[in-house]
Amino acid sequence: MTTELLLIFLVLGAVFVLLIWGRIRYDLVAFTALIVATAIGLVPTDEMFSGFGHSAVAIIALVLIVSRGLSASGAVELIAARLIDPERPLPLHVAVLATLAAGLSAIINNVAALALLMPLDVEAAEKAKRAAGQSLMPLSFATILGGMITLIGTPPNIVISEYRQDALGAPFHMFDFAPVGLTVAIAGIAFVSLVGWRLLPTQLAEHQVDLNKGRYVAELRIGDEAADGDLMVQDLYPQAENADINILGLIRRGRRRPGLARREVLLPGDFLVVEGEPKSIESFMGQVRLDFAGSEKHEGGVTSTGLALVEAIVPDGARIQNRTARALGLLQRHSVTLLGVARGGKRFRDRVRLLPIRSGDVLLLLGDPERVAAATEWLGVLPIEGRSTEVIQRGKAGISVAIFIAAVATAVLGLLPLTVALAAAVVAYIAYGLVGPREVYTSIEWKVIVLLASLIPLAEAFETFGGADLIAGKIVTITETYPAWVAILALLLVTMTLSDFLNNVATTLIAAPIALSIANSTGTNPDAYLMTVAVGASCAFLTPIGHKNNTIILGPGGYRFGDYWRMGLPLEAIVVAVAVPAILLFWPL
Repeated sequence: MTTELLLIFLVLGAVFVLLIWGRIRYDLVAFTALIVATAIGLVPTDEMFSGFGHSAVAIIALVLIVSRGLSASGAVELIAARLIDPERPLPLHVAVLATLAAGLSAIINNVAALALLMPLDVEAAEKAKRAAGQSLMPLSFATILGGMITLIGTPPNIVISEYRQDALGAPFHMFDFAPVGLTVAIAGIAFVSLVGWRLLPTQLAEHQVDLNKGRYVAELRIGDEAADGDLMVQDLYPQAENADINILGLIRRGRRRPGLARREVLLPGDFLVVEGEPKSIESFMGQVRLDFAGSEKHEGGVTSTGLALVEAIVPDGARIQNRTARALGLLQRHSVTLLGVARGGKRFRDRVRLLPIRSGDVLLLLGDPERVAAATEWLGVLPIEGRSTEVIQRGKAGISVAIFIAAVATAVLGLLPLTVALAAAVVAYIAYGLVGPREVYTSIEWKVIVLLASLIPLAEAFETFGGADLIAGKIVTITETYPAWVAILALLLVTMTLSDFLNNVATTLIAAPIALSIANSTGTNPDAYLMTVAVGASCAFLTPIGHKNNTIILGPGGYRFGDYWRMGLPLEAIVVAVAVPAILLFWPL
């Protein structure tokens, strides 16, 4: 073993130990390792930052932006709302949810798919009066399984495709992963739907993350679309119940109508007084096509770019204390609407914009995030960390899906490289107001980008100095007296084990050159081994740290570390049993 090879093993070993330890951010670990490797001569100085220009990094960033555009249009919400029913028996709910999650993960990033579906699943659990943990783990595992079906569903597929481009001269294409990925996904979803959820503990820990927010009294304006026809207030009750909204009354010409005004016909310019959580209010606005006071100042109301509902608490001495939003000219000065007020669950009859604000009130402010930030500082109120709800632009769902399909089609037909097609989709989303300039940057998970860009030069050094050949040689030596598929099995087990404790991108970058070296040593089809790495790196089901989706559900599901083994271990056994013959069938050695 050469000195350089020993040093690269030491550097990568330190990276693995620190990533498993988990006390230091993984992007900082990887970037520090890159600096060390460059300082001791393992990575040439002029190639230190080459990873940041790698196409895999660009594709992952573009996929995250496209996922943001699809979610901002309400396309995903529209599908989910039609398919998720809290009245279904739990086995059927899990089956439908898992199938939906896998399908979404195939076309958008699987982390984004979980982020979109998890609140809907938690809400369904609350309505069904059961623990959310009974369905959240099947949901997470289904998103991981679905991500394996296409190139853009999960980062390991993107990384392995670009590695094939560098090593063999051509990448994997969009649906090259589908034969194996879909086979594994179907088997995995059948397991989590029929058996897997039954293996979870019956008494989950009482630990719920506050996905729900305070209840606000808000005023929503009746526009021409909502008032089309002889629609009465009571006709909106089914949508209100579905969105968990209470309708408190109707305001006409500045005055509250008597009682709940159930039989009042809605007229343009009326205001509906409702009570609910921010997300529920936003959802109800979209379902019934309601507007809000001063919508014209938000560049087109609910269809504006990047509007958000922000919650802020009023401290003693705030500028708005004992004053009203109209008296301060909040809308005129800052183009920010005071949409609702929460006062310890108390209801009030005053108009929201005419209500004198008290210390301790929580305000629901609507507007462009930057304008809201300026307005909260001017008002002297304190935004509540993590309590911001994006306003969905439901009228643009069709155009967002059309743009995405066009981008995928041009890449699949070979008319444009995938990077160019996705970049064009991002530009189109910006042009149509689906993603604002600020969201282009905030939707990218920069820690993952830095991790990948830092590990690419290290992985290249690992291959250059013979690390991959050394490990591949050991695997070939151990399996040479056995049938050829045993090497596939061994590589899959090693990759899956690493992925359960390491980031899946890091696992892919290390395992890919080992796979190619095994293929070269045995004179067999390299694609079979590369596909094995793609499957193994994606399937991390044993721990909450192996995949980000498993980490996300840890709190909301009330899980303990050991709960993941209950469903994850048999699922990984099923993946191995199905993936090995599928790889040999679709990618013969």
